[in-house]
Amino acid sequence: MNQQFEQELQSSWQERQEYAEMMLPLIGKLYRNSAVEISVYGRSLLNASATDVIKAHRKVRLHEGVKLRLRESFPILLALSEMQIAPAQIDIGKLAFDFNYGSAVDNDDLNAFLSEKLGDVIDKEDEQKPQDVVLYGFGRIGRLLARLLIERQGKNNKLRLRAIVVRGGRDGDLEKRASLLRRDSVHGPFNGSISIDHERNALKANGSFIQVIYANSPDEVDYTQYGIDNAIIVDNTGIWRDRDGLGLHLKAKGASKAVLTAPGKGDIKNIVHGVNHEEITPDDTILSAASCTTNAITPVLKALDEEYGIEDGHVETVHSYTNDQNLIDNYHKGDRRGRSAPLNMVITETGAAKAVSKAYPKLAGKLTGNAIRVPTPNVSLAILNLNLAKGTDRVAVNEFLRDAALFSSLQHQIDYTASKEIVSTDLVGSRAASVVDSQATIVADKRLTLYVWYDNEFGYSCQVMRVIRDMAGLSIPTLPL
Repeated sequence: MNQQFEQELQSSWQERQEYAEMMLPLIGKLYRNSAVEISVYGRSLLNASATDVIKAHRKVRLHEGVKLRLRESFPILLALSEMQIAPAQIDIGKLAFDFNYGSAVDNDDLNAFLSEKLGDVIDKEDEQKPQDVVLYGFGRIGRLLARLLIERQGKNNKLRLRAIVVRGGRDGDLEKRASLLRRDSVHGPFNGSISIDHERNALKANGSFIQVIYANSPDEVDYTQYGIDNAIIVDNTGIWRDRDGLGLHLKAKGASKAVLTAPGKGDIKNIVHGVNHEEITPDDTILSAASCTTNAITPVLKALDEEYGIEDGHVETVHSYTNDQNLIDNYHKGDRRGRSAPLNMVITETGAAKAVSKAYPKLAGKLTGNAIRVPTPNVSLAILNLNLAKGTDRVAVNEFLRDAALFSSLQHQIDYTASKEIVSTDLVGSRAASVVDSQATIVADKRLTLYVWYDNEFGYSCQVMRVIRDMAGLSIPTLPL
């Protein structure tokens, strides 16, 4: 009996692995040739391994109560690979579950089913033009944005990383830039190949030619001499945060728009994608992607406010230390931040709670906030202490947020975990703006305490990418609805 069980277990795993391995080239082909990104219940399969594909299918049980087999989703993927599809994000998990277990269970015509569910993108001509992107600054966020842009390399890629702009130019600078992109102590090695072109002063990564430009001010760069035109400049330095400062980018030849990866000042729109991205218009030339914490908490707060109403509350962030803190005790202009970041918890201020109202005005004046910097290099935690307008319970709140993470307009911003064992390092590389820890939820009628994890580097960078995409005017629908 035990031997038979082991054989069946091994056979089951081998079947899943074989299907996953057959899926990988189809997933890659759809993205490279058609800019179609495949996911399973919200988990992207872009550059996934066979094991990643299997694990994504296991997630379905959390939401549906039954497992989705790879042999049930594979025909969906195979059919999609043979169709002409406009750029989109397509969830084959939702499609497969609906076709095999949901409303379409009696439908035996797969192509007709897909045409009905994906009618907006099937047999559509793709008339969207590629957009040049330049990264001004190449620190933590800049390099992660580079990875995200490069992983999308393909003949139908719509966002093309054309250059990075940095200060410097000393001997060995290119090697240093390449090394920092190639290796990362937090996010691991770069997925691909990177080489240096000394003659052209550039980096080559997975088929992308990335010009390295040295400049001390945005307005002194002439991008057109590198064949770059109408570019979106992504400012990762944080040096210029108002319209006058960021306007320097628009004085550069070949630049047309600028995105700031920090909170903007003055009348600059602070965009939290999923919440107020519809405010982006073709006339906007300068935008802010707000902060990592604002991006993490605003989507969750919006969802809760629309469902329960938020009377008031306090947001406490337990935030990983950042590069502006000292490794050892030394002078710092900020209170407490001069003390050693790897050795201390440091109480500091955060403007994230106040900044929420810039993206979601309904909460203006209702939230206070503070922060504690802690000795971890990445992944932070927001604790939302809220007074709701109507009473509820723990089960109802968790079910609501689980559904929001999968089926709402905020599905790319909110993720959800039911794990009892999860810790911060498990969330490194999360593409969602935040991950609700359902096991830590506390509810007492109208009082709610919610714990929300967020990769303050990678998850935030994914949000910035969504802002860049919308600023470029690219339409990438998420299907099925």
